[in-house]
Parts: sequence; C-alpha cells; structure tokens
Amino acid sequence: MTQPHNRKAALLSASAILLGNILFALTLKLFVMPSGLIMGGATGVALAVNRAFGLSVSGVLLVFNVSMLILGWLVLGRTFAISTLASTFLSPVALEFWERLLGDYVLTDDLLLCTVFAGLGIGVSLGMVIRAGASTGGMDIPPLVLNKLCRLPVSVSMFFFDLLILLTQAMSTPADQILYGILVVLISTTVLDKVIMVGTTRTEVKIISSKADEIRAAILSQIDRGVTILQGRGAWSGQDKEVLMCAFKQRQIVAMKRMVKEIDPDAFLIVCDAHDVMGEGFREYQQNDL
Repeated sequence: MTQPHNRKAALLSASAILLGNILFALTLKLFVMPSGLIMGGATGVALAVNRAFGLSVSGVLLVFNVSMLILGWLVLGRTFAISTLASTFLSPVALEFWERLLGDYVLTDDLLLCTVFAGLGIGVSLGMVIRAGASTGGMDIPPLVLNKLCRLPVSVSMFFFDLLILLTQAMSTPADQILYGILVVLISTTVLDKVIMVGTTRTEVKIISSKADEIRAAILSQIDRGVTILQGRGAWSGQDKEVLMCAFKQRQIVAMKRMVKEIDPDAFLIVCDAHDVMGEGFREYQQNDL
C-alpha cells in the first residue's frame, strides 16, 4: 500500500471518528436528553448522575471517560488506550458545544419521534466510529479489564453493567420512557450492524453442474470475476463433482443466474450474502481488519 494511500485512509478514518462523535453528541442533545430516555454505557451513567444531582452531562461523561481511559491504559496497555483516546474527549466536548449552542432548544416533544431518531443517530454515529477502527471507550473498558484480570466473559460483564445502568435510571423514570429506551437500544443496535457492514456486503454463489467448465469460462469472460474450483462428491451418486465458488457484487446476481440457466438449466445454485470480502477485485485490507 503506497504512502499517499496510507495518508488518505488515515484522514478518512480521522474524519469518520470526528463526525461520528459530533453526530452522537447532537443525537443526545436533540433526542435523548429532552425526552428523558434511558441509555446504557457511559452515557447512561452521565444521564443518571445528571437526573439525580443536576450535574452537567458532558462534564460527568468527560470525567468518567478519562477515568476509564486511565484504567484501560494501566491494565490493557498503551495501544488499546490510544484507540479510545479520540472518543474519550471528542464526545463530551462535542456535547458541551451543542449544549452551549442550542441551549434549551427542543426539536420535538413527541416521544416516539425522539426514540426513532435517537436510535438512528446513535447507531449511525457509533457505527462510523467503530468502522474507522476506533473504540468508543467508556463502558467498553471495565468488561475488558475484568476479562483480563478475572477471565470473565466480556459479553456477560458488559450485559451486567448495562443492565445495572439501565435499572439505576429506571428507578426514577416513568414506565413508558423505559419501554421507549429499550426500543432505542434495539434500533441503534440494528442500525449499528448495518453501518459497519455497508459497502462491504457481496454475494457468494456455489454452482454444481455437469457443464462446470463452460460456466467457469462464462463467469471469467462475461461477469469478469475469478472462480475457485472445489472438489465435491455426490452423497447419493458417489460421483466426483466440481463445485464452482465465486464472489461478486450484488447487482451482478441477475446476470449470473441468467447466464448459468442458459448454459445448464439443471445446474444447482446456492446464493448467499457474504458480509465482507477482501482481496484482489474487492476492498483492500484495512488497519482495523488486522
């Protein structure tokens, strides 16, 4: 990979981390804080402290994030701490900026609208940060620390911490806001997964045919994609068979099916989504893939 390409990739990653944190803070200011929705993670801690003691959400978030950064540095090492450094400061600073700029401005009082757009905003913003190869820090760190020191599964301790944070807020929150808060989590998680995978999803096809050589030649010439030949054997017939495997862009699926049908109407096709394809002809390996 060339040096200019490295600089471009680093610039794009930095821009995504910056914009992701700015969007996350704006989502909190416009939809989460005015509506009283509950959240997990470090933001949930800051919201709980704010509602209990009236302290600034951005200030509490900054103190908490810095504390977790120091903990991560001491236990998990410098490399991990550096990956969380940007989000540790960017999200609280951006939130403070939006609080000063927008003041008491309320975009909407509709709880359902706040829920939907909070879920969308959180999912998109965190997806941008994670896709850029950065950690969101905060409550991501204690589960990793416990995993290293006590061998506790990260998923178990993360679920426990989030549940504890949500229950703390739920004790002083109306039932409808609790239910809408759960909906925020569901929406944001779904959107987060989609954002992380957007642009990388491809289609994989496996083809079993008595005319494998003709289909292979057609794929190479007409679809302009590489083909891997796998060796298979029919369980019922016991005959050796060639299985063609090919990955390609989703928009090429119709042309692929039509071409195979024209060559061999009896061909057996398996078509499925490949969530990420890296290598020649597709996307290059990125630093956060390694």
